Amino acid sequence: MNRQTFAYSRMLVRYNDDSAVGTCSLNCTAIDLVVNFKNTPVSFQVGDYQTKNLIDADKAVWVIGGKKQGVMTERAKWAFADKKSARAFIKENGGKLANFEEVMRLAFEDLYLDTKKTRERMARQQQQKLMTSKKQSLHTTATK
Repeated sequence: MNRQTFAYSRMLVRYNDDSAVGTCSLNCTAIDLVVNFKNTPVSFQVGDYQTKNLIDADKAVWVIGGKKQGVMTERAKWAFADKKSARAFIKENGGKLANFEEVMRLAFEDLYLDTKKTRERMARQQQQKLMTSKKQSLHTTATK
């Protein structure tokens, strides 16, 4: 996924072997942590929802839920540089305050259903592409 498009939810994980992985969301970071379970993460940065600047994920003020659709997840998890911004978001969109430990735990808890829904969405998109391709092929054949 495009990290520029999702600058407000992107994450950057640095591991103990000096490698780093950039993702579009907390959900994709959770997946990467599973895949790279042999490496120990040494830092997490996340895009501030408002400024899109990378901030320390552990120091961020997180918001869980609300009416804004999450990135790659049903249960949204947004990071803010300060509590004032997080509370303003909650006032407008709903949700509740959380810390990094809580949102990581919820990301892993949500992973199965979120991944399942992503696979289903991808299958529907693939089916639509096939149907569009068949329609175009039939139209081309019919006009010859």
